Amino acid sequence: MKPFLILETGVPIPSLRRHGSFGHWIRVAAGLHGRQVRQVRVLDGEPLPEAADYAGVLITGSGAMVTERADWSERCADWLRDAAEAGQPLFGICYGHQLIAHALGGQVDYNPRGREMGTVPVSLHAEAAGDPLFAGLPARFDAHTTHLQTVTTPPPGARVLAASDRDDCQAFRWGEAAWGVQFHPEFSTGMMRGYIHARSEALAKEGTCHASLSKAVRPAPLARRVLRRFIHQAHGRGRHEGNR
Repeated sequence: MKPFLILETGVPIPSLRRHGSFGHWIRVAAGLHGRQVRQVRVLDGEPLPEAADYAGVLITGSGAMVTERADWSERCADWLRDAAEAGQPLFGICYGHQLIAHALGGQVDYNPRGREMGTVPVSLHAEAAGDPLFAGLPARFDAHTTHLQTVTTPPPGARVLAASDRDDCQAFRWGEAAWGVQFHPEFSTGMMRGYIHARSEALAKEGTCHASLSKAVRPAPLARRVLRRFIHQAHGRGRHEGNR
């Protein structure tokens, strides 16, 4: 089977770097062995490979902002647009979610409802009932989030699959094989609490008690299941194409 490609668009906060890179977090959460994955640090200018050489592509979160239009980010967006249009399975997380939306003609900006952080309930739309990654999940499930920007307008033709109280586009699907999720399926409760602690001053200025937010963190296994379903879906797609 072809390996998976992880595009690293950022690095964890310093206090959590002992747990490895974002790519490592995603690989472990997805249940993939190191031999099944190649990580490319696009934020450092590493060249992008041929997408068709991989079973699927996963795009990490980042401390950067899509609206900054950094050269590396725009180069990645162009590559993602070509890959999506070619039918390559894509799965973007947080920044990756927003970058896919931007690449395909959607709009990304600061969330008018402010920062979304902590473990939040995600509500599925009716369209999710027939989606390979979300079908059969409860109408509401918990997910870990930390972001300031959001997909304000989904790409033309995209189906919005989920929302939360502060974000109308927690998940979307474009075409048959490109997904974006605003939440972090790769986060453990410890990682979520680490991010809340690191943002304690900013949260206080916004009128949010970081201690209360941290106390409310709880496991989010169904969010992780969405990530693992993508891996299964991409593998299945690869086997199907290989038998043609």
